[in-house]
Amino acid sequence: MTRSRSVDPDHSNHTDEARCIGLIGGMSWPSTLTYYREINERVGRILGGSHSARLVICSDDYAEIERMQLHDEWEAAGSRLAHSARRLEAAGADLVGIACNTMHRVAAEVREATDLPLVDLVESAADAALARNVKSAVVLGTRFTAAMPSYAQALRSRGMTSQPVPADVQRALDRMIYDELCLGSVTEESRRLLTEIISSAVAAGADGVLLACTELGLLVSASDLDEAVLIDTAEVHIDALVSASLGRRSVAG
Repeated sequence: MTRSRSVDPDHSNHTDEARCIGLIGGMSWPSTLTYYREINERVGRILGGSHSARLVICSDDYAEIERMQLHDEWEAAGSRLAHSARRLEAAGADLVGIACNTMHRVAAEVREATDLPLVDLVESAADAALARNVKSAVVLGTRFTAAMPSYAQALRSRGMTSQPVPADVQRALDRMIYDELCLGSVTEESRRLLTEIISSAVAAGADGVLLACTELGLLVSASDLDEAVLIDTAEVHIDALVSASLGRRSVAG
């Protein structure tokens, strides 16, 4: 199978019809809801009137994806997401995005599955951090995301460093992500705890905080943090998907 093309919104062949976004979702469904709503809201603001996004979603059963994660069955997970990408291509998608940080661990398999360009969440997040002049970032997500080399590599290639996440903090993040947020539960206790985690990271020297789980933005937003740059990776990924679809350099937040 031919390796997929890279996405370059600045030099895409712009036509009157937007390119159809293919979204691999359901990981989990609350964040996929955010993607669907905000992609359409952004397209509507840009194009005006009753315009909405050209979008197809392949939403998987997260219980099965979660089981693969917890049992380190990454080859099977890669095959599953590759199958989703092929289904999106067959449904008419012109580009693809994985609406999950952790599952970018198998981004290479998705790229190789079709000729569709992949709008990479990790690269989009690192670009956003660079644009905000971040020097040292802490990446908050699942333990599987923390173990991926791609975030550290993406930040380092742009002249930034990444701070380690303490083991007890990582356990707390996993609990709130898997036991609450992925099930659609948003609690004040977890909101308070995440705010404390962010404050501790900033006190330790981070000037940028990446919410590297597409559900963490359900708990906090950029307006909640004054002392450092807070980047919701789902938000910047949504921007990148809309930009790639419409062939524009940037989109309104």
